[in-house]
Amino acid sequence: MENNIRIAYFGTPEFAASQLEAILKAGYEVPVVVTMPDKPAGRGRQIQYSDVKKTALEHGLPLLQPEKLKDPLFLEQLASYQANLFVVVAFRMLPAVVWQMPELGTFNLHASLLPQYRGAAPINFAIINGETETGLTTFFLNEEIDMGAVIMREKVGIRPDETAGELHDELMVLGNKLVVETIKKVEQGTVDPLPQKQLAEGQSLKPAPKISKEFCNIDWSQDRLTIYNHIRGLSPYPAAHTQLISEMGERIEMKVFSSEMEACHPDMPVGSVVTDNKKFLKIAIKDGFIHLTQVQQAGKKAMPISDFLRGTRLDGLWKTVTK
Repeated sequence: MENNIRIAYFGTPEFAASQLEAILKAGYEVPVVVTMPDKPAGRGRQIQYSDVKKTALEHGLPLLQPEKLKDPLFLEQLASYQANLFVVVAFRMLPAVVWQMPELGTFNLHASLLPQYRGAAPINFAIINGETETGLTTFFLNEEIDMGAVIMREKVGIRPDETAGELHDELMVLGNKLVVETIKKVEQGTVDPLPQKQLAEGQSLKPAPKISKEFCNIDWSQDRLTIYNHIRGLSPYPAAHTQLISEMGERIEMKVFSSEMEACHPDMPVGSVVTDNKKFLKIAIKDGFIHLTQVQQAGKKAMPISDFLRGTRLDGLWKTVTK
């Protein structure tokens, strides 16, 4: 492909690596890739490369991994590659001295229909809040986080039982197409950016902040749909958490990856654990039961509830911790 676009690509996780592959497959020149510094991870504390770095190395692309984005040496190196368009996917907030550098601007891919769900966890919160659709947005960066003028948007339906992980993978594939289409618009000079203030008229905007460890705790005092959406909206990462407590004070901490709802009016306190110690474990809530179907204890693999019960017998009365 003959074009005059030279792209500096900024990204870190798998989601962003997929977009980099799509840009290269479309024939665009990527003279430099910017990703996070290498960090130790896992029990062995071995140095791990980001998914974007792995992709860049596979294609022999020059890499920059700055600790500080305002570092004069990094800025000098970045400018030396003479990229005229910056593309950002799942990366840190860029300072103005970086995003103002290229002559054609800097655009970002965000996993929501902006201006809805600005923030770090748009996929999770769309499901947690029970949305039936979400999507992707490309927009030009400005001084405020996720508030630049919109270039393109693409809608996606959310299934009633869809998890954050499943939606992530669906949006990742769709993002490949949207990023390339956005680059083509920039290349052809057909971009007509739409201010988010205009798109926000008449809407009640919902945020998507970074998810805390405390937020992951399941609040069993809520209704069944809220709890069900909370679990699938955090699955598989960072995962909903709960704690089972026996009448003798024994505690079992677990992540909950999937569940099912049962509508009824339990004749027992909220948080009571009901199980046959073989095939099912359910928690009593105010408008029914939540059946835990896939869980994980610390130090063990995720498993179906039947496997958990095979290795952990819950004799006597058990309950959950409620907020």
